Amino acid sequence: MIEIRSSKNQIIKEIKSLYRRRNRWKNNLYIIEGIKIVDEAISHGIDFKYILFTDKLMTTKQGIGIYNKIREKENIIKTNESIFQEVSDTDNPQGILAVVKFKERDVELSYSMETPFLLFLDGIQDPGNMGTIIRTGDAFNIDGIILGKGSVDPYNPKVVRSTMGSIFRTPLYFCGDNIKYLNKVRKSGISVLTTTMKGKAIYEGNLGRALLLVIGNESSGVSQDIVEISDENVTIPILGKAESLNAGIAASIIMYEAMKSRH
Repeated sequence: MIEIRSSKNQIIKEIKSLYRRRNRWKNNLYIIEGIKIVDEAISHGIDFKYILFTDKLMTTKQGIGIYNKIREKENIIKTNESIFQEVSDTDNPQGILAVVKFKERDVELSYSMETPFLLFLDGIQDPGNMGTIIRTGDAFNIDGIILGKGSVDPYNPKVVRSTMGSIFRTPLYFCGDNIKYLNKVRKSGISVLTTTMKGKAIYEGNLGRALLLVIGNESSGVSQDIVEISDENVTIPILGKAESLNAGIAASIIMYEAMKSRH
């Protein structure tokens, strides 16, 4: 076990640097914070680079429980509350955070499975929406979420926190060229459905087939170039006076409808 007493320590500087997207992707590392998500990471066999904790962890039963799981691991670091506050991203830290590793999946594998249900995110920028979509994808056992160009980084600490551990279980893929990827998906026999304000009601379609559904940007919707190559436009009927639905809610409703068609 290492003990760090200075905020100038190189490890502390490295952890702080991971609040920037470019550093997360350069090193394939991101931060998780809190007892529950660290426990889930252990349960799923996630690779840790560091686990940082303070004496505050030992003030609760859950904290003592997680300490007993981590104390024999490598790169366990004890520090004081002041330094922990510098690297924490929460208002009321529980006294534990970790730096974990991620691997980028081959996006070509996302459409190689039989009868997949995939979600494509076209420029989703709100961390809360991204977290909701990942968490719901986990709940409804979606085959994959593809993050199109311009989408918020799912390894952003706010996104990670809002997934409540689902980020370890939901297959995420990253796409550099939206149109090229979607054309390949269509050629593989998967229908591309785009959510728009006008289209067939989502529950009227065949959601049990191999399909990819596109969810658009919070303010501008799905890009016109994607709409033009899609096989079908679909919508969620709104009976009240609201003009539209939150992107995270819309994606959740659609995933639920698809789950009903597949079970």
